[in-house]
Amino acid sequence: MDMKIYTKTGDKGETSLIGGTRVPKYHERIEAYGTIDELISYIGLIRDQNIDEHTKNTLIEIQDRLMTCASIIATDCENCKVKIPELFTSDIEVLEKEIDAMEKNLEPLKSFILPGGHTTVSYCHIARNVCRRAERYSLKVKTQFKNSEKVIQYLNRLSDYLFVLSRKLSVDLKANETPWKPRI
Repeated sequence: MDMKIYTKTGDKGETSLIGGTRVPKYHERIEAYGTIDELISYIGLIRDQNIDEHTKNTLIEIQDRLMTCASIIATDCENCKVKIPELFTSDIEVLEKEIDAMEKNLEPLKSFILPGGHTTVSYCHIARNVCRRAERYSLKVKTQFKNSEKVIQYLNRLSDYLFVLSRKLSVDLKANETPWKPRI
């Protein structure tokens, strides 16, 4: 069965959660998984840059896991007939291993860094900020969906990953990191 792009069911400003519950399109859960959808797109933008193959493959995996996060947040039923993918502790551990591997080749931080230096690096910072917003929205609705703890942990670790990725790509692309020097 082909999926139809338009259903006309949202023409009055409501949409359905998985399970059939109708909610306004501005509902906090829609904000949460909509922000994750935005993040998936920004990660696609990073993936489309001139970066190493390992990072591209890791970003594809991250996009997949984010689709799972969005599905979890969008699910509102006890016994859905639809099989919902799961998020595992091992998904969070993958991000931690990637962070550790990248940090081995980076100078330790001595101050905050101002985003910029290269377009690809800036995309990482934008994605990191969208990820933090997705985390905040998910925290607001965490009592409304199952497995919220894993989703929130994943988003938290992903924002760390995106920050370290920005630093790694600064090195790879020979971009300068600009330290923040507060005027005190």
